Amino acid sequence: MAVMPEQPKLDIAAPEFALADVMGENGAVIVFICNHCPYVKAVVGRLVAAADTLRAEGIGFAAICSNDAASHPEDSFENMGRFAREHGLTFPYLHDESQAVARAYEAVCTPDFYGLDGAGTIKYRGRLDEGRKDAPSPGAKAELVEAMRMIAATGEAPGEQVPSMGCSIKWKAA
Repeated sequence: MAVMPEQPKLDIAAPEFALADVMGENGAVIVFICNHCPYVKAVVGRLVAAADTLRAEGIGFAAICSNDAASHPEDSFENMGRFAREHGLTFPYLHDESQAVARAYEAVCTPDFYGLDGAGTIKYRGRLDEGRKDAPSPGAKAELVEAMRMIAATGEAPGEQVPSMGCSIKWKAA
């Protein structure tokens, strides 16, 4: 079943994990993904292209897998490396084994996108583009790229942000 984040919390400091290693001079994108989700598989090519575009403009990029690998072995650290190679990921793909980072960000689905300004403030929590499991329509806005360009240029994000939708994060048993 697909899930979407509730109303995002914006204009708050991004939770620290290793942000200094990810931040670019104009901000960063943190995206929660996993290896098995059909929503992630559908966007991964566009995700890599967006990351390459944004990094060339001084915006850092990193993906994080927070799924419980015990219940979903396809999302294991070993399989993350395989996924990264198969899909040509050009950015760090980090393993959140404790799930502390996902909890701190209040991430709920894969993919789940966070756009940070240069000071590390969350300004965007939306989707990559209108494509979900299908490619976006011709001429569709590159919502993440456009939002990050706006943040880099003005410090502000678009007023309208359409939430991402995808598979729920697979949480460990309490």
